[in-house]
Amino acid sequence: MRRVAVIGVGVTKFGKHERSSSELFAEAAADALADAGLPASAVQAVYYGNVVGGETEHQLHTSPQAASILGLPAVPTTRIENACASSHVAFRHAVMEVGSGTSDVVLVGGGERVLNVPTAESTEYFAYASDAAWEQTLGLTFPGVFALIARAHMQKYGTTEAQMAAVAVKNHKHAVHNPKAQFQKEITLEQVLKSAYVADPLKLYDCCPFTDGGAALVLASEEVARRSRKPVWVLAAAAAADWMLMADKRDLSRVPATERAAAAAYRQAGIGPQDVDVVELHDCFTIAEIVATEGLGLFEPGAGGRAAAEGQTSLGGKIPVNVSGGLKAKGHPIGATGAAQVAEIVTQLRGEAGPRQVEGARRGLAHTLGGNTATVCVSLFGRD
Repeated sequence: MRRVAVIGVGVTKFGKHERSSSELFAEAAADALADAGLPASAVQAVYYGNVVGGETEHQLHTSPQAASILGLPAVPTTRIENACASSHVAFRHAVMEVGSGTSDVVLVGGGERVLNVPTAESTEYFAYASDAAWEQTLGLTFPGVFALIARAHMQKYGTTEAQMAAVAVKNHKHAVHNPKAQFQKEITLEQVLKSAYVADPLKLYDCCPFTDGGAALVLASEEVARRSRKPVWVLAAAAAADWMLMADKRDLSRVPATERAAAAAYRQAGIGPQDVDVVELHDCFTIAEIVATEGLGLFEPGAGGRAAAEGQTSLGGKIPVNVSGGLKAKGHPIGATGAAQVAEIVTQLRGEAGPRQVEGARRGLAHTLGGNTATVCVSLFGRD
């Protein structure tokens, strides 16, 4: 495999938009290409993440549509759907295409538009990422899935609602410094704890918002990357899976797919969790961040909640997590989320994150979880 670098990133503002998901991706892609200093004609393939375009926009076959908007009708395109992990899975495939020598420049990312439909509808559509025969018929939506995970973690390790609330407070505080975030407003621990229950023990402020948005990355071979402004090297791009049905999962207090993907990524990169300086991980719910920090090896099992409450995952702490604001405050444009996480890591490693910059960051990790924990991607990045 050849070395692969990210040489351009682009992310739209997250929030309600009156444009299609393909148009949102195209905006981010144009910014990513400009950042890379390359014309659209340099792109040899497009990998595109989109999840609910069929439901919210009545639009399938979205990858050639996105490429057409960019003026690239002849470039081969691939749409990836792996729930929330879609554009991170797309990223991994793009890495393999460049690494294999098939292409030298590949555009990858995602777009999603969900705020044009009522919340009840978007919640239903997203629940399609769970099992249709057994779980959807019982009304198990994703707040319920992660409420089960939260309750299991609380019973096994003594994790508290206040510790989960600390994750929300931290990520909202980080998002104040991210101009692309949907919510640039701090919240208090008391506000989180007094917010309405959505699925006990998870409250409204424990849950991330659906959002509209796009994100894009330009990947390049080493030969091309050496001529670019600030290449950030892909040290690893790993993925893992787990049982789809919740009833088949052996221990709801952990996510084995995160543990497997992280182990594979660390092996590929030849580093360990102690070598990582900044992390963007999948905090669709506050408990998801806690469990992920443990699965990634940043903290021992059961210690993630305490670490968040003690400020160890805050900007300036032991290992800053979700300095972008995370899904919780930045927003969750499902098909674009993974690419947006990678874009944040690249921005951090370039030293271009402004007031949310992690000082001296040289190694970064992006973690994206799909659906009911059945799909996980973990990628590692570094600067020379």
